[in-house]
Amino acid sequence: MRILHICPAPRLDSPLAPACLQYLGHQVERLSLDQLRRAETDSVTADIVVADACLDLSLAPAIAEVVAQLCLAAPIIVVLSEGGLATTSAKWNVSDIVLTTAGPAEVEARLRLARDHHRTQVPQSATPWGSGSGVSTTGSAAGPGGPRPDSPSWSASGPWTSAGEPMIVVSGALRIDETAFTAHLGERSLDLTYREFALLKFFAMHPERVFTRDEILFAVWGDDYFGGTRTVDVHVRRVRAKLGKDFENAIHTVRYVGYRFSPDSAAAHGDGAESNTDEASDTEEASGHEQPEAESNEEDVKV
Repeated sequence: MRILHICPAPRLDSPLAPACLQYLGHQVERLSLDQLRRAETDSVTADIVVADACLDLSLAPAIAEVVAQLCLAAPIIVVLSEGGLATTSAKWNVSDIVLTTAGPAEVEARLRLARDHHRTQVPQSATPWGSGSGVSTTGSAAGPGGPRPDSPSWSASGPWTSAGEPMIVVSGALRIDETAFTAHLGERSLDLTYREFALLKFFAMHPERVFTRDEILFAVWGDDYFGGTRTVDVHVRRVRAKLGKDFENAIHTVRYVGYRFSPDSAAAHGDGAESNTDEASDTEEASGHEQPEAESNEEDVKV
């Protein structure tokens, strides 16, 4: 989800922990209200606007007007401290409010509800990316709203999912097509289960970024999955095996942290040495957890 985070000052040190939004796997762009006012019409795009009015309550009644002037069709959530609740008003024309004390699960729920409710109210042609016919980019990570600055080494083409994600992702020699649920490494087709496909697409969309196992579990399995993070290690090993010795090193184990996807470095380490180190790291970190054979059968459904 593409989130425009509006803060009261250029320092952008919001009481609503920005790390919370990034932990949830969203693309976050931060601007001050003045920067937003100076932006050109149609130059700013987002799925949702999060306006932090904790330090400056005057931002709350002003944000809707500024967003409308920019022709930005996105719901608005205002972040308040408990003391600011008494000032809330329907005249703000915002979709929801959230307190600074809200945890990641509540923040994610409110973001999704606001986005989905807004989509049922606004015709698709009024969204920032138009009719949804898709776009195509080369050499940069782009979504319906333009380039993704944190992912310079992958490309995407439309159409787009309801969550604002590309249906086709290209990262190095890897091409993932969600319209047909196929994945190719060069000319070779990869025989992946549904969960392996989702995991590989997640990695391909976030090259060179380190994710913890908890972050991967939340992004790929969802917040309603009650198994442990051991399943992430199991599926990473399965995906590595299917990528083959020349590309398995693209998924690096960052010891005691999680994983990083580096497609450009795979060819440089094609001898498999780093892969063996990664496998050992997985085994060490997973000691005391359940064995791979304990995984649910639903993970083995082919796409």
